[in-house]
Amino acid sequence: MGQAATFPVVRPTAVGRDRLLLLGGVLAGPMFVSSAIVQAATRDGFDFRRHPVSVLSTGELGWIQIVTFLATGVLCVLAAQALRCRTSEDGASVWLPRLLALYGLGLVGAAIFSADPADGFPAGTPRGAGEISWHGALHFLVAAVAFVSLIVATVVAARRAARLGMRGRAAYHLVTGLFFAVAWVTLIVRPVPAAMVAFGLAVTAGWLWVSVTFARAASGRAD
Repeated sequence: MGQAATFPVVRPTAVGRDRLLLLGGVLAGPMFVSSAIVQAATRDGFDFRRHPVSVLSTGELGWIQIVTFLATGVLCVLAAQALRCRTSEDGASVWLPRLLALYGLGLVGAAIFSADPADGFPAGTPRGAGEISWHGALHFLVAAVAFVSLIVATVVAARRAARLGMRGRAAYHLVTGLFFAVAWVTLIVRPVPAAMVAFGLAVTAGWLWVSVTFARAASGRAD
């Protein structure tokens, strides 16, 4: 006999409170990326080739990025809670919602512990890395927690997709996580303009993955 065909797992479409929370998670990515682009275009001295998005939380208008970190982080945590309820219904891995919640908490931490001014931003700041304050050091720490959580989440999702026979989905998860990891490590090792731009693209790709993951959960699709 031939091997039985494998079909994607479909759960009932999320409804009510869970659906709203998952849709909030879907919107978190566009909210974060749009905020960064608008701020970069309007704030004097910011350059994606030299500055990470985190430094937008400094200066008189820094509150905009702080609110962005906080709002998107909370949306991710709440959506992850809804995802946990959904995955518990079909025995899926509990680690994906946990890791996404940790990613959201890392963003909340980035809002609480703001980055330091650096390399000419805000305008008037001396060029170069500058001194790192205690809250700047904690910002790096919570950001690292968020980044590692996101990378591991893509691996967890890829393993589940592979078990379900969804090779294309598994590849998408792994490529996203690998791109993010390589871009992040490259930026740490050699913080040149090309690496900074690549990391910005990796952050955008990571947010797209988060939005897609929550959107599929809201529609009842399982990876």
